[in-house]
Amino acid sequence: VQFVESGGGLVQAGGSLRLSCAASGLTFRDYAIAWFRQAPGKGREGVSCISASDGSTVYIDSVRGRFTISSDPAKNTLTLEMNNLKPGDTAVYYCAANTMRRLCIADFRPHEYNYWGQGTQVTVSS
Repeated sequence: VQFVESGGGLVQAGGSLRLSCAASGLTFRDYAIAWFRQAPGKGREGVSCISASDGSTVYIDSVRGRFTISSDPAKNTLTLEMNNLKPGDTAVYYCAANTMRRLCIADFRPHEYNYWGQGTQVTVSS
């Protein structure tokens, strides 16, 4: 199983970025898949989750209305559209899959996810 993230970079506050995660060896539509992030000196936190089987989504409060998660079953990819970025969004972003669940839960935690990408850096300047 391999996940490859892309799309990170440096952007000014208020700007946008689009993160992508391409999977091989695992079919996204069968599981709950999510984006997590880890800021310097902080723990890893869930950002958004999508149940690829039915399209239901979960967002943390701080990104709801600014970020949009989506998946493309045909391409087996996961995307995170990030708009109106803030300096507090600065972190390494990871895609991950929970092969024990098909559906997301509201309180999704890193330890529940067993496959991870290598991460992509997002830096938002003020």
